[in-house]
Amino acid sequence: MQYEIGLPADYDMGIIRERVATRGHALDGYAGLGLKAYLIRERGVDGSAVNQYAPFYLWSSLTGMNDFLWGGGGFQNIVRDFGRPVVRHWTGVGYERGPSSAAVPRAASRRTDPIPADTDPAAVVERALAGLRRHAGTPGVHSAALAVDPRHWELVRFTLWEHEVPGAGDGAGEEDEAGKGNGVAYRVLHLSAPHLDDIATGRHW
Repeated sequence: MQYEIGLPADYDMGIIRERVATRGHALDGYAGLGLKAYLIRERGVDGSAVNQYAPFYLWSSLTGMNDFLWGGGGFQNIVRDFGRPVVRHWTGVGYERGPSSAAVPRAASRRTDPIPADTDPAAVVERALAGLRRHAGTPGVHSAALAVDPRHWELVRFTLWEHEVPGAGDGAGEEDEAGKGNGVAYRVLHLSAPHLDDIATGRHW
């Protein structure tokens, strides 16, 4: 799950940093939460042209997500302070830990790739899962998740990195195995991961 809050070009991103520093730990023990990565994009940093607050969640239970969104678990603060954002959510199909899984991640990336209409989506997902396993072995990877949006037929790969996102400096975001970048790079201000160990590695069926 992710929502992206666009901010003005002259917005003081120190406000978001302070918000996360003072409130972020509130979810460090949240029931049903695998992880929440408090993410920002900052204009002029890592090739970003925008300022944005864009937290990303991996839920270990649907109950936890529903409580957060509808049960007073915290989303009401976002709506109060920024208005109601579009909440994107996907079906998780795979998760892998990387060689830096014990480190505190400082960067993140999100790749979105279409599933062509003339292909077998199951075969595409199968190949993407194999690619996820290879990708997760990259030096500096904390963890990586693969998800599917079956409405728009897209694959989404989310990765946490110990230090930097490869290729982020030129604005291309994370590069794929062919050296092509089509991802989005973020900075991680804080990571809440109370039930990350409850998310099984490998495929999720």
